[in-house]
Amino acid sequence: MGHMHTLKTALVAAFGLVLAGCAGVPAGPATDPGDPYESTNRQIFAANQDLDRMFLARTARMYNEAVPEFGRERIHDLLENLDLPVTFANDLLQGERKRAGETFARFTVNTTIGLGGLFDPATSHFDMPNHSEDFGQTLGVWGVGGDPYLMLPVLGPSSPRDLTGRAVDIGLDPMTWLRFKQHVWWQTGREYFKVLDLRARNLDSIEGIERGSVDFYATTRSLYRQYRENEIRNGRVTKENLPDL
Repeated sequence: MGHMHTLKTALVAAFGLVLAGCAGVPAGPATDPGDPYESTNRQIFAANQDLDRMFLARTARMYNEAVPEFGRERIHDLLENLDLPVTFANDLLQGERKRAGETFARFTVNTTIGLGGLFDPATSHFDMPNHSEDFGQTLGVWGVGGDPYLMLPVLGPSSPRDLTGRAVDIGLDPMTWLRFKQHVWWQTGREYFKVLDLRARNLDSIEGIERGSVDFYATTRSLYRQYRENEIRNGRVTKENLPDL
């Protein structure tokens, strides 16, 4: 579980907006074959860190202080429930019929008994823990590689595969196609709170990663890759990722 927690934390570290500031290693020639744009990526990484220091990290601390834990958990559960239709679609695209069935059941339970997703009885009472899938992971399952590594302004670490996945997931999300009053503000607020929720839940973890990193950029790159590969395999151990004995 400790290793999985580190990989989950990497998701937060992966966002340029949610990276706490640190003294970075100066940009130089690319040192990783999968990161041919390293010099430019490091510059974007530094700009993202500045943005986090000035805005999101402070907001996350204020959020933790101002909103009681009960309220933060309700927001977290609602955000997870809203993502389940996209997870369901990608479960099916990956041929994971059992996981698709669990996702559908989880969405049904939490949307009804859980009052629209504000509560998570699927986990607490029916032993159906949450899992997430996106189209970047689906492409990985289909054999599309994760390089070259890209550091995007605001969005943080990515790759052509994962950037394509982001775009497709927008189309897979039913909320994209629903039109109602203040639709644009709702979608913008939802995406902001997803990032804020992740940042606020992992303030100490990110600071710990930062303190333990000689080169925070390289650490973030490594953790992001580990996290994405683990998600593509759905946590399954293969011969390729067994430790050397």
